[in-house]
Amino acid sequence: MRDVMTSSRQVTLARRSRLAGHGVHSGKPVSIILHPAADNHGIRFLRTGLEGGRERLIAARHDAVSASELCTIIGDNESGDISTIEHLMAALYATGIDNLLVEIDGAEVPIMDGSSAPFIAAIDRAGLVNQKSARRYLRVLKPVRVEKDGKFSELVPYARGFRLTVEIDFTTALIGRQKKTLDLTPESFRDELQHARTFGFLKDVDRLRQAGFALGASLENTVAINGDQILNPEGLRYRDEFIRHKMLDAVGDLALSGLPIIGHFRSWCSGHRMNVAVLDALFADRTAYETVEDSRAEAVIGPVRTRVAAIACAPAVD
Repeated sequence: MRDVMTSSRQVTLARRSRLAGHGVHSGKPVSIILHPAADNHGIRFLRTGLEGGRERLIAARHDAVSASELCTIIGDNESGDISTIEHLMAALYATGIDNLLVEIDGAEVPIMDGSSAPFIAAIDRAGLVNQKSARRYLRVLKPVRVEKDGKFSELVPYARGFRLTVEIDFTTALIGRQKKTLDLTPESFRDELQHARTFGFLKDVDRLRQAGFALGASLENTVAINGDQILNPEGLRYRDEFIRHKMLDAVGDLALSGLPIIGHFRSWCSGHRMNVAVLDALFADRTAYETVEDSRAEAVIGPVRTRVAAIACAPAVD
């Protein structure tokens, strides 16, 4: 399993890190604090500022997803939910963070620049530390597939790590048919995916806003498409930024497995809903996967080398 690991131990942040911005759909200001967390804690969100001063703890798991139409939402509207978690989740997955508490004072993760790059930067500022417990992985043992309206998502065995093959097909010639395959590592995510921004079509804006979506969308956080033209003055960050962002989204959604994946994700014209659905299908079949533990817990490899004696008391980084 050496090829698929950056560390044999579980990993968390060295110290707290804060970000602030606004929601792309709600348009409301929101701030988050990324807190180090104990071994085997997993990724959890603490929603604060609810009515009556309530708080709600929500595990970042596929079975906590309540909606996935335009973004991925965990929790529920009545007791507290959190939307648009996918860009942050992709950054956490790609940097190998196993345990983290995300404190958030609103209902939507800030969109920042529409990519995962600001979250990667916040993680880099805080630093990473190894923990005592061995890292665990989710190994796909047999193919699992979901289909709808000619679209599909599937997970199949792949022994060498986590590979994604994502393909999209849009009628506009600006995007057209695009396909990308990537073996995901911290380095490949930084080089290939982290800067890819969310995108949308100008023709859909009025309809979305009337439905309460895209209220915070702008050229500062979204690639805007009008026919076969890009409206953003700076243009695209990558020639194929659209497929790269779809892959980034898939990483964030698949992070809701709760463990790093050893397998190959393949999709055709998929989105948040089918990304989550394939996880549901995988976990519904106990013969389709196994959880494996890294036996090399005493070895420390890869980029994570720093140790902190008292993580819980670490200072915040803004």
